[in-house]
Amino acid sequence: MKSNRSVPPATVVPILVYPDVRAAVAWLSAAFGFRERVRIGESHRAQLSIGADGAVIIGDVSGEQLPPEAGRVTHLIRVRVEDVQVHHSHVREFGAHVLDGPVDREYGERDYTVEDLGGHRWNFSESIRDVAPEDFGCETVEAWVHAV
Repeated sequence: MKSNRSVPPATVVPILVYPDVRAAVAWLSAAFGFRERVRIGESHRAQLSIGADGAVIIGDVSGEQLPPEAGRVTHLIRVRVEDVQVHHSHVREFGAHVLDGPVDREYGERDYTVEDLGGHRWNFSESIRDVAPEDFGCETVEAWVHAV
């Protein structure tokens, strides 16, 4: 894949729509720990990073691009963090709407789910043990390659 300094260097980059891009960038940075990398116009779009290789683009409401509606969940974005308990404590102090957790899952993750100021749902996850998919009733089709 060619490098391009104008786009996030991630393979998958969600684009999330908010009514106020600047408010979303400020909130996501303060509450969740994102860092703004590129600003496209004052209130059109922004590119944010998190962790070593996570990225998201924040876009404005335009045309068919609309933010979530109350009572309808269209997506959930998982972000892996080093320490779910610390992250969860910070998010609660910030006043985010925590929906679930933290919960230890049978597949080796501890996670919690939160809704942000625009109604997007985020799931923050920490690996707490290594578990084979077959150990909880799943099937490995092709194993993930993990950095050592």
